[in-house]
Amino acid sequence: MTRITGIRTIRTRSDGSWLIVKVLTDQPGLYGIGSASDYYQREAVEAVITHNLAPLVTGRDASAIEDIWQSIYTSGYWRNGSILNTALAGIDMALWDIKGKEAGMPVYQLLGGACHQAVLAYAHAGGRDTAELIDDVRRYQAEGYQVIRCQYAQYGGGGFLSSAQARTPRGYAPKQVFDDEAYLEKVLAMFEALRTALGNQPKLTHDVHEHLRPQNAVRLAKLLEPYNLFFLEDVLPPEQIAWFELIRQQCATPQAMGELFVNPQEWLPLVTGRLIDYLRVRVSKAGGITPCRKLAAICEAFGVHTAWQEGGDNDPVNQVAAMHLDMNSWAMGVQEENHFAPQELEAFPGHAELTGGYLYLSGKPGLGIDIDEARAEALLDPERARIRHFAAEDRRADGTIVRP
Repeated sequence: MTRITGIRTIRTRSDGSWLIVKVLTDQPGLYGIGSASDYYQREAVEAVITHNLAPLVTGRDASAIEDIWQSIYTSGYWRNGSILNTALAGIDMALWDIKGKEAGMPVYQLLGGACHQAVLAYAHAGGRDTAELIDDVRRYQAEGYQVIRCQYAQYGGGGFLSSAQARTPRGYAPKQVFDDEAYLEKVLAMFEALRTALGNQPKLTHDVHEHLRPQNAVRLAKLLEPYNLFFLEDVLPPEQIAWFELIRQQCATPQAMGELFVNPQEWLPLVTGRLIDYLRVRVSKAGGITPCRKLAAICEAFGVHTAWQEGGDNDPVNQVAAMHLDMNSWAMGVQEENHFAPQELEAFPGHAELTGGYLYLSGKPGLGIDIDEARAEALLDPERARIRHFAAEDRRADGTIVRP
């Protein structure tokens, strides 16, 4: 029996936003790593792992992954929160890494083996205007990408107006405000220009990032139907998922949803009701490999695909954990790309390879990825790491916060 002897946390990236969990065992040289990164609440996640969960699992059988997951899940009584889920996921991934190393197999082989040759990835094209965006899409096409997300500048791009344009209240003059109707007008014009210039061959997606009022989300999905999107992403905030039923009644624009989901009751009705087409939960925010392999099985049963959420703040360990799920699951649809700096990849030997629009695992046992702690430490910039990060405060003309 291999026993857990302790858990260490390793903070890295220049801004300190990556948190890697290292689960140690009583077997010489045997350990596992997992991802517990949280861009906004990093210290809280680290404190939960160090002060709450490490004492709970130290001394337990490292092979009892399901039992350890269930034990941690209920350990704080209240559950399904992003902080606990992220801490739990870091330990869960590390335990799967250990199990794979002991078996001498990649994790996806332990899950039942591969049913894909590689993991299809989608790119992120952007531009300040249509001409720049079309050029960026063509660049990704030349690199081999089949699926490409299209945006104007930042999230909500195209929907921002100046204070004068928006006619803000007296004494309130922010640099910009978000306007639903302006957004709909610009996004529709954007896809008209994209299809005119590129034809119907590239598979295009778009991320609303939950900026719209629900009724305008329905309008956008319906109006975009002629442009043959691969999917429309996060058109609604998680508080308003009941509106997906109305979207389904109105149009066939494929829907991708779930970046902010942490509770099974958020995604389960959408999957079992066949109200979305792609589920975009981040593996670490759902609690790790253990719950997400079950989630993928439910998706398969209801004809829904997975598109695990990655994004620019994610780390190479969570990326490969999602890929092991992808390789094993028939329900895998696509995975979001990540672009890491060369020095960041050097700190994670065995990292995934991204080429020609596909992601490839290293093929090594376990997760197949490791951490070079000296290089990881060298990435950290203490000054940048002290800066606090908060989600963008986009506002409407009257000052109301837009919920991302």
